[in-house]
Amino acid sequence: MQKKEPDKAPPVPPELPLYWIETSEAISYRCEFEPHGQLSVKIVDDSRPVIRRVADSFVNKFFPSGYPYSVNEGYLRYTQFRALQHLTSAALSVLSTQSLLFAAGLRPTPAQATVVSWVLKDGMQHMGKLICSNLGARMDSEPKRWRILADVLYDLGTGLEVLSPLCPQLFLQVAGLGNFAKGMAVVAARATRLPIYSSFAKEGNLSDLFAKGEAISTLFNVLGIGAGIQLASTICSSMQGKLVVGPLLSIVHVYCVIEEMRATPVNTLNPQRTAMLVADFIKTGKVSRPADLRYREDLLFPGRLIEDAGNVKVGKSFRKVFKPSKLDELKQIFPEEKFLLNPGKNSVDMLLEHSATGEDALRGWLVAGYAADMEKSFHVPTSTALEEAYEKMNDVFGPFVSELQAKGWHTDRFLDGTGSRFAW
Repeated sequence: MQKKEPDKAPPVPPELPLYWIETSEAISYRCEFEPHGQLSVKIVDDSRPVIRRVADSFVNKFFPSGYPYSVNEGYLRYTQFRALQHLTSAALSVLSTQSLLFAAGLRPTPAQATVVSWVLKDGMQHMGKLICSNLGARMDSEPKRWRILADVLYDLGTGLEVLSPLCPQLFLQVAGLGNFAKGMAVVAARATRLPIYSSFAKEGNLSDLFAKGEAISTLFNVLGIGAGIQLASTICSSMQGKLVVGPLLSIVHVYCVIEEMRATPVNTLNPQRTAMLVADFIKTGKVSRPADLRYREDLLFPGRLIEDAGNVKVGKSFRKVFKPSKLDELKQIFPEEKFLLNPGKNSVDMLLEHSATGEDALRGWLVAGYAADMEKSFHVPTSTALEEAYEKMNDVFGPFVSELQAKGWHTDRFLDGTGSRFAW
Protein backbone atom coordinates (compact mmCIF):
# COMPACT_ATOMS: atom_id res chain seq x y z
CA MET A 1 0.00 0.00 0.00
CA GLN A 2 1.24 3.40 -0.84
CA LYS A 3 1.64 5.89 1.93
CA LYS A 4 -0.96 8.56 2.01
CA GLU A 5 0.72 11.82 1.45
CA PRO A 6 -0.13 14.46 4.00
CA ASP A 7 -2.46 17.18 2.82
CA LYS A 8 -0.62 20.17 1.49
CA ALA A 9 -0.98 23.28 3.53
CA PRO A 10 -2.90 26.05 1.76
CA PRO A 11 -0.69 28.74 0.27
CA VAL A 12 0.01 31.60 2.62
CA PRO A 13 -1.42 34.84 1.19
CA PRO A 14 1.11 37.60 0.82
CA GLU A 15 1.11 40.03 3.71
CA LEU A 16 -0.57 43.32 3.07
CA PRO A 17 1.77 46.26 3.30
CA LEU A 18 1.77 48.00 6.64
CA TYR A 19 1.78 51.35 4.92
CA TRP A 20 1.63 52.87 1.45
CA ILE A 21 2.66 56.09 -0.25
CA GLU A 22 0.21 58.31 -2.09
CA THR A 23 1.24 61.26 -4.24
CA SER A 24 -1.04 64.21 -5.01
CA GLU A 25 -0.07 67.58 -6.49
CA ALA A 26 3.68 67.29 -5.72
CA ILE A 27 3.03 66.09 -2.16
CA SER A 28 3.79 62.51 -1.01
CA TYR A 29 1.77 61.10 1.88
CA ARG A 30 2.64 58.05 4.01
CA CYS A 31 -0.62 56.28 4.87
CA GLU A 32 -1.07 53.43 7.34
CA PHE A 33 -3.68 51.92 9.63
CA GLU A 34 -3.09 52.19 13.35
CA PRO A 35 -3.65 49.09 15.55
CA HIS A 36 -7.09 50.37 16.54
CA GLY A 37 -8.05 50.78 12.87
CA GLN A 38 -7.71 54.53 12.44
CA LEU A 39 -6.02 55.79 9.28
CA SER A 40 -2.85 57.84 9.83
CA VAL A 41 -1.56 60.16 7.10
CA LYS A 42 1.78 61.99 7.22
CA ILE A 43 3.58 64.15 4.67
CA VAL A 44 6.94 62.60 3.70
CA ASP A 45 7.87 64.78 0.75
CA ASP A 46 6.69 68.21 -0.38
CA SER A 47 8.31 69.53 -3.54
CA ARG A 48 6.13 72.62 -3.85
CA PRO A 49 7.86 76.02 -3.98
CA VAL A 50 7.76 78.01 -0.76
CA ILE A 51 5.40 80.61 -2.24
CA ARG A 52 3.00 77.85 -3.33
CA ARG A 53 3.09 76.31 0.14
CA VAL A 54 2.25 79.64 1.75
CA ALA A 55 -0.56 80.28 -0.75
CA ASP A 56 -2.03 76.79 -0.28
CA SER A 57 -1.81 77.15 3.49
CA PHE A 58 -3.67 80.49 3.29
CA VAL A 59 -6.40 78.96 1.10
CA ASN A 60 -6.80 76.00 3.47
CA LYS A 61 -7.16 78.27 6.50
CA PHE A 62 -9.42 80.98 5.07
CA PHE A 63 -11.37 79.32 2.26
CA PRO A 64 -13.86 76.42 2.39
CA SER A 65 -12.60 72.90 1.78
CA GLY A 66 -12.59 72.06 -1.91
CA TYR A 67 -12.44 75.70 -2.98
CA PRO A 68 -13.16 76.82 -5.72
CA TYR A 69 -15.30 73.81 -6.66
CA SER A 70 -17.26 73.72 -3.39
CA VAL A 71 -18.76 77.23 -3.72
CA ASN A 72 -20.90 79.09 -6.22
CA GLU A 73 -19.74 81.74 -8.65
CA GLY A 74 -18.82 85.11 -7.14
CA TYR A 75 -17.45 83.87 -3.80
CA LEU A 76 -13.89 85.12 -4.41
CA ARG A 77 -15.01 88.65 -5.36
CA TYR A 78 -17.37 88.68 -2.38
CA THR A 79 -14.50 87.66 -0.07
CA GLN A 80 -12.08 90.24 -1.48
CA PHE A 81 -14.41 93.16 -0.87
CA ARG A 82 -15.51 91.73 2.48
CA ALA A 83 -11.89 91.70 3.64
CA LEU A 84 -11.40 95.34 2.59
CA GLN A 85 -14.71 96.26 4.19
CA HIS A 86 -13.63 94.85 7.55
CA LEU A 87 -10.26 96.58 7.33
CA THR A 88 -11.82 100.03 6.80
CA SER A 89 -14.49 99.34 9.42
CA ALA A 90 -11.90 98.42 12.05
CA ALA A 91 -9.83 101.51 11.23
CA LEU A 92 -12.91 103.72 11.61
CA SER A 93 -13.65 102.09 14.95
CA VAL A 94 -10.20 103.04 16.27
CA LEU A 95 -10.70 106.66 15.23
CA SER A 96 -14.11 106.83 16.85
CA THR A 97 -12.79 105.31 20.08
CA GLN A 98 -9.98 107.86 20.20
CA SER A 99 -12.45 110.68 19.70
CA LEU A 100 -14.68 109.35 22.46
CA LEU A 101 -11.71 109.25 24.81
CA PHE A 102 -10.83 112.85 23.90
CA ALA A 103 -14.42 113.89 24.46
CA ALA A 104 -14.68 112.11 27.80
CA GLY A 105 -11.18 112.72 29.18
CA LEU A 106 -9.64 115.86 27.83
CA ARG A 107 -12.64 118.11 28.33
CA PRO A 108 -14.77 116.43 30.99
CA THR A 109 -18.27 117.57 31.83
CA PRO A 110 -20.53 116.52 34.71
CA ALA A 111 -22.56 114.31 32.37
CA GLN A 112 -19.47 112.36 31.35
CA ALA A 113 -18.35 111.82 34.92
CA THR A 114 -21.27 109.64 35.96
CA VAL A 115 -21.67 105.94 35.47
CA VAL A 116 -25.34 106.47 34.65
CA SER A 117 -24.43 108.47 31.56
CA TRP A 118 -22.32 105.65 30.17
CA VAL A 119 -25.06 103.12 30.96
CA LEU A 120 -27.59 105.26 29.12
CA LYS A 121 -25.20 105.63 26.18
CA ASP A 122 -24.73 101.86 25.91
CA GLY A 123 -28.43 101.29 26.53
CA MET A 124 -29.22 103.18 23.32
CA GLN A 125 -27.45 100.43 21.39
CA HIS A 126 -29.79 97.85 22.89
CA MET A 127 -32.77 100.00 21.96
CA GLY A 128 -31.56 100.03 18.37
CA LYS A 129 -31.20 96.25 18.42
CA LEU A 130 -34.73 95.78 19.74
CA ILE A 131 -36.26 98.05 17.10
CA CYS A 132 -34.36 96.43 14.24
CA SER A 133 -35.16 92.88 15.43
CA ASN A 134 -38.81 93.42 14.45
CA LEU A 135 -37.80 93.69 10.79
CA GLY A 136 -36.53 90.13 10.40
CA ALA A 137 -39.07 89.12 7.72
CA ARG A 138 -38.02 92.03 5.52
CA MET A 139 -34.38 91.05 5.94
CA ASP A 140 -35.19 87.52 4.75
CA SER A 141 -36.81 88.95 1.64
CA GLU A 142 -34.11 91.52 0.86
CA PRO A 143 -30.87 90.45 2.63
CA LYS A 144 -28.65 92.41 0.23
CA ARG A 145 -30.46 95.69 0.76
CA TRP A 146 -30.47 95.34 4.54
CA ARG A 147 -26.81 94.34 4.62
CA ILE A 148 -25.92 97.57 2.82
CA LEU A 149 -28.21 99.54 5.13
CA ALA A 150 -26.50 97.94 8.13
CA ASP A 151 -23.11 99.29 7.08
CA VAL A 152 -24.51 102.72 6.29
CA LEU A 153 -26.03 102.83 9.80
CA TYR A 154 -22.75 101.64 11.30
CA ASP A 155 -20.79 104.39 9.53
CA LEU A 156 -23.40 106.94 10.61
CA GLY A 157 -23.03 105.89 14.24
CA THR A 158 -19.25 105.87 13.97
CA GLY A 159 -19.29 109.31 12.35
CA LEU A 160 -21.30 110.73 15.25
CA GLU A 161 -18.72 109.32 17.68
CA VAL A 162 -15.89 110.87 15.66
CA LEU A 163 -17.63 114.26 15.84
CA SER A 164 -18.33 114.03 19.59
CA PRO A 165 -15.30 116.22 20.64
CA LEU A 166 -16.83 119.13 18.71
CA CYS A 167 -19.78 119.27 21.13
CA PRO A 168 -18.64 117.94 24.53
CA GLN A 169 -21.66 119.47 26.25
CA LEU A 170 -23.85 117.14 24.17
CA PHE A 171 -21.63 114.11 24.61
CA LEU A 172 -24.34 111.82 25.98
CA GLN A 173 -26.84 112.69 23.25
CA VAL A 174 -24.37 112.38 20.37
CA ALA A 175 -22.75 109.18 21.65
CA GLY A 176 -26.15 107.68 22.51
CA LEU A 177 -27.51 108.38 19.03
CA GLY A 178 -24.36 106.88 17.52
CA ASN A 179 -24.77 103.75 19.63
CA PHE A 180 -28.44 103.55 18.63
CA ALA A 181 -27.50 103.47 14.94
CA LYS A 182 -24.74 100.94 15.54
CA GLY A 183 -27.14 98.71 17.49
CA MET A 184 -29.50 98.57 14.50
CA ALA A 185 -26.52 97.90 12.25
CA VAL A 186 -25.36 94.94 14.34
CA VAL A 187 -28.76 93.22 14.20
CA ALA A 188 -29.19 93.80 10.46
CA ALA A 189 -25.68 92.56 9.68
CA ARG A 190 -26.04 89.39 11.77
CA ALA A 191 -29.55 88.62 10.51
CA THR A 192 -28.50 88.81 6.86
CA ARG A 193 -25.28 86.82 7.29
CA LEU A 194 -26.91 83.38 7.08
CA PRO A 195 -28.90 83.89 3.83
CA ILE A 196 -25.81 85.40 2.19
CA TYR A 197 -23.57 82.49 3.20
CA SER A 198 -26.32 80.03 2.19
CA SER A 199 -26.29 81.39 -1.34
CA PHE A 200 -22.65 80.32 -1.71
CA ALA A 201 -23.01 76.84 -0.18
CA LYS A 202 -22.83 74.37 -3.05
CA GLU A 203 -22.13 71.07 -1.28
CA GLY A 204 -23.98 71.48 2.01
CA ASN A 205 -20.85 73.16 3.42
CA LEU A 206 -22.55 76.09 5.14
CA SER A 207 -20.67 75.69 8.44
CA ASP A 208 -17.33 75.55 6.62
CA LEU A 209 -18.20 78.69 4.67
CA PHE A 210 -19.24 80.48 7.85
CA ALA A 211 -16.10 79.46 9.76
CA LYS A 212 -13.72 80.49 6.98
CA GLY A 213 -15.58 83.75 6.44
CA GLU A 214 -15.22 84.61 10.12
CA ALA A 215 -11.51 83.75 9.94
CA ILE A 216 -11.06 86.28 7.12
CA SER A 217 -13.06 88.87 9.09
CA THR A 218 -10.89 88.37 12.17
CA LEU A 219 -7.62 88.60 10.24
CA PHE A 220 -8.51 91.82 8.44
CA ASN A 221 -10.10 93.36 11.54
CA VAL A 222 -6.73 92.97 13.27
CA LEU A 223 -4.98 94.55 10.26
CA GLY A 224 -7.55 97.35 10.28
CA ILE A 225 -6.91 98.03 13.97
CA GLY A 226 -3.22 98.34 13.18
CA ALA A 227 -3.96 100.73 10.32
CA GLY A 228 -6.28 102.73 12.57
CA ILE A 229 -3.63 103.04 15.28
CA GLN A 230 -1.15 104.28 12.69
CA LEU A 231 -3.63 106.84 11.34
CA ALA A 232 -4.63 107.97 14.84
CA SER A 233 -1.02 108.71 15.72
CA THR A 234 -0.19 110.54 12.48
CA ILE A 235 -2.70 112.02 10.04
CA CYS A 236 -5.71 111.73 12.34
CA SER A 237 -4.10 113.02 15.53
CA SER A 238 -6.13 116.20 14.99
CA MET A 239 -9.83 116.65 14.37
CA GLN A 240 -9.10 118.14 10.93
CA GLY A 241 -7.36 114.91 9.90
CA LYS A 242 -10.28 112.82 11.12
CA LEU A 243 -12.74 114.94 9.14
CA VAL A 244 -10.76 114.17 5.98
CA VAL A 245 -9.85 110.50 6.49
CA GLY A 246 -13.10 109.44 8.17
CA PRO A 247 -15.40 110.15 5.17
CA LEU A 248 -12.89 108.52 2.80
CA LEU A 249 -12.84 105.33 4.88
CA SER A 250 -16.64 105.38 5.04
CA ILE A 251 -16.93 105.71 1.26
CA VAL A 252 -14.57 102.76 0.72
CA HIS A 253 -16.41 100.77 3.40
CA VAL A 254 -19.87 101.23 1.85
CA TYR A 255 -18.54 100.68 -1.68
CA CYS A 256 -17.03 97.36 -0.61
CA VAL A 257 -20.27 96.19 0.95
CA ILE A 258 -22.20 97.10 -2.23
CA GLU A 259 -19.76 95.10 -4.34
CA GLU A 260 -20.04 92.16 -1.92
CA MET A 261 -23.80 92.14 -2.27
CA ARG A 262 -23.67 92.49 -6.04
CA ALA A 263 -21.41 89.43 -6.18
CA THR A 264 -23.77 87.34 -4.03
CA PRO A 265 -26.03 84.94 -6.02
CA VAL A 266 -29.01 84.71 -3.63
CA ASN A 267 -31.13 81.70 -4.67
CA THR A 268 -34.37 82.31 -2.76
CA LEU A 269 -37.49 83.75 -4.36
CA ASN A 270 -38.61 87.26 -3.43
CA PRO A 271 -40.79 89.64 -5.49
CA GLN A 272 -37.94 91.19 -7.48
CA ARG A 273 -36.12 87.96 -8.35
CA THR A 274 -39.37 86.17 -9.18
CA ALA A 275 -40.38 88.94 -11.57
CA MET A 276 -36.97 88.88 -13.25
CA LEU A 277 -37.10 85.09 -13.67
CA VAL A 278 -40.57 85.24 -15.21
CA ALA A 279 -39.65 88.13 -17.51
CA ASP A 280 -36.58 86.29 -18.81
CA PHE A 281 -38.58 83.09 -19.33
CA ILE A 282 -41.37 84.83 -21.24
CA LYS A 283 -38.94 86.76 -23.46
CA THR A 284 -36.37 84.05 -24.16
CA GLY A 285 -37.85 80.75 -23.01
CA LYS A 286 -34.77 80.21 -20.82
CA VAL A 287 -34.40 80.02 -17.05
CA SER A 288 -31.76 82.27 -15.48
CA ARG A 289 -29.35 81.10 -12.78
CA PRO A 290 -29.00 82.96 -9.48
CA ALA A 291 -25.59 84.18 -10.69
CA ASP A 292 -27.21 85.60 -13.85
CA LEU A 293 -29.49 87.91 -11.87
CA ARG A 294 -27.09 89.16 -9.19
CA TYR A 295 -25.78 92.22 -11.08
CA ARG A 296 -29.25 93.10 -12.38
CA GLU A 297 -30.94 93.35 -8.99
CA ASP A 298 -31.90 96.81 -7.80
CA LEU A 299 -30.44 96.88 -4.29
CA LEU A 300 -31.83 100.27 -3.28
CA PHE A 301 -35.33 100.12 -4.78
CA PRO A 302 -36.25 96.44 -5.04
CA GLY A 303 -39.97 97.11 -5.33
CA ARG A 304 -39.80 98.42 -8.90
CA LEU A 305 -42.33 97.00 -11.36
CA ILE A 306 -41.11 94.89 -14.30
CA GLU A 307 -43.29 95.31 -17.38
CA ASP A 308 -42.30 92.04 -19.06
CA ALA A 309 -43.43 90.16 -15.94
CA GLY A 310 -46.87 91.81 -15.86
CA ASN A 311 -46.16 94.76 -13.51
CA VAL A 312 -47.13 92.60 -10.52
CA LYS A 313 -47.44 94.03 -7.01
CA VAL A 314 -47.62 91.59 -4.13
CA GLY A 315 -48.51 91.96 -0.46
CA LYS A 316 -51.41 94.44 -0.38
CA SER A 317 -54.22 93.97 2.08
CA PHE A 318 -57.08 91.78 0.78
CA ARG A 319 -59.75 94.31 1.62
CA LYS A 320 -57.94 97.03 -0.35
CA VAL A 321 -57.71 94.98 -3.53
CA PHE A 322 -60.88 92.99 -4.10
CA LYS A 323 -64.57 93.73 -4.23
CA PRO A 324 -67.04 90.85 -3.69
CA SER A 325 -68.28 90.88 -7.31
CA LYS A 326 -64.75 90.84 -8.71
CA LEU A 327 -63.67 88.13 -6.27
CA ASP A 328 -66.27 85.62 -7.51
CA GLU A 329 -65.19 86.16 -11.10
CA LEU A 330 -61.50 85.65 -10.34
CA LYS A 331 -62.14 82.54 -8.23
CA GLN A 332 -63.79 80.97 -11.26
CA ILE A 333 -60.77 81.78 -13.46
CA PHE A 334 -58.28 80.41 -10.92
CA PRO A 335 -60.01 77.42 -9.27
CA GLU A 336 -58.21 75.87 -6.30
CA GLU A 337 -55.18 78.14 -6.73
CA LYS A 338 -53.37 79.74 -3.81
CA PHE A 339 -53.08 83.08 -5.57
CA LEU A 340 -55.49 85.69 -6.87
CA LEU A 341 -54.80 88.34 -9.51
CA ASN A 342 -56.61 91.63 -9.83
CA PRO A 343 -55.56 93.62 -12.93
CA GLY A 344 -55.54 97.38 -12.48
CA LYS A 345 -54.78 100.32 -14.71
CA ASN A 346 -50.99 100.33 -14.36
CA SER A 347 -50.27 97.20 -12.35
CA VAL A 348 -51.61 93.81 -11.29
CA ASP A 349 -52.21 93.11 -7.61
CA MET A 350 -51.44 89.54 -6.55
CA LEU A 351 -52.49 88.12 -3.21
CA LEU A 352 -51.18 84.83 -1.86
CA GLU A 353 -52.88 82.39 0.45
CA HIS A 354 -51.31 81.88 3.85
CA SER A 355 -49.80 78.50 2.90
CA ALA A 356 -48.63 79.55 -0.58
CA THR A 357 -45.11 78.52 -1.60
CA GLY A 358 -42.67 79.88 -4.14
CA GLU A 359 -44.25 77.69 -6.81
CA ASP A 360 -47.66 79.29 -6.18
CA ALA A 361 -46.13 82.74 -6.55
CA LEU A 362 -44.43 81.65 -9.79
CA ARG A 363 -47.75 80.37 -11.16
CA GLY A 364 -49.44 83.69 -10.49
CA TRP A 365 -46.55 85.69 -11.94
CA LEU A 366 -46.50 83.60 -15.12
CA VAL A 367 -50.24 84.15 -15.61
CA ALA A 368 -49.83 87.91 -15.15
CA GLY A 369 -46.84 88.00 -17.52
CA TYR A 370 -48.55 85.98 -20.25
CA ALA A 371 -51.78 88.00 -19.89
CA ALA A 372 -49.91 91.31 -20.22
CA ASP A 373 -48.13 90.01 -23.32
CA MET A 374 -51.42 88.92 -24.91
CA GLU A 375 -53.13 92.22 -24.16
CA LYS A 376 -50.23 94.13 -25.65
CA SER A 377 -49.83 91.97 -28.75
CA PHE A 378 -53.39 90.94 -29.59
CA HIS A 379 -55.47 93.56 -27.72
CA VAL A 380 -57.75 90.94 -26.17
CA PRO A 381 -60.01 91.76 -23.18
CA THR A 382 -58.49 91.33 -19.74
CA SER A 383 -60.73 88.44 -18.66
CA THR A 384 -60.04 86.53 -21.89
CA ALA A 385 -56.31 87.18 -21.58
CA LEU A 386 -56.30 85.86 -18.02
CA GLU A 387 -58.09 82.64 -19.01
CA GLU A 388 -55.76 81.96 -21.95
CA ALA A 389 -52.71 82.88 -19.91
CA TYR A 390 -53.81 80.48 -17.18
CA GLU A 391 -54.04 77.61 -19.68
CA LYS A 392 -50.65 78.48 -21.14
CA MET A 393 -49.10 78.63 -17.68
CA ASN A 394 -50.36 75.12 -16.87
CA ASP A 395 -48.76 73.81 -20.07
CA VAL A 396 -45.27 75.15 -19.32
CA PHE A 397 -45.17 75.20 -15.53
CA GLY A 398 -43.86 71.68 -14.93
CA PRO A 399 -40.72 71.99 -17.10
CA PHE A 400 -40.25 75.58 -15.89
CA VAL A 401 -40.10 74.62 -12.20
CA SER A 402 -37.91 71.59 -12.88
CA GLU A 403 -35.41 73.80 -14.68
CA LEU A 404 -35.50 76.35 -11.85
CA GLN A 405 -34.68 73.69 -9.29
CA ALA A 406 -31.93 72.27 -11.51
CA LYS A 407 -30.38 75.77 -11.69
CA GLY A 408 -30.25 75.96 -7.87
CA TRP A 409 -33.38 77.99 -7.04
CA HIS A 410 -35.33 77.21 -3.87
CA THR A 411 -39.00 77.09 -4.91
CA ASP A 412 -40.40 75.74 -1.65
CA ARG A 413 -40.94 79.19 -0.15
CA PHE A 414 -41.64 82.77 -1.22
CA LEU A 415 -40.13 85.58 0.86
CA ASP A 416 -42.38 88.61 0.51
CA GLY A 417 -41.30 90.40 3.68
CA THR A 418 -44.24 91.80 5.60
CA GLY A 419 -46.70 91.28 2.75
CA SER A 420 -50.32 90.53 3.63
CA ARG A 421 -51.68 87.03 2.96
CA PHE A 422 -55.21 85.63 3.13
CA ALA A 423 -56.91 82.42 4.30
CA TRP A 424 -60.41 81.20 3.45
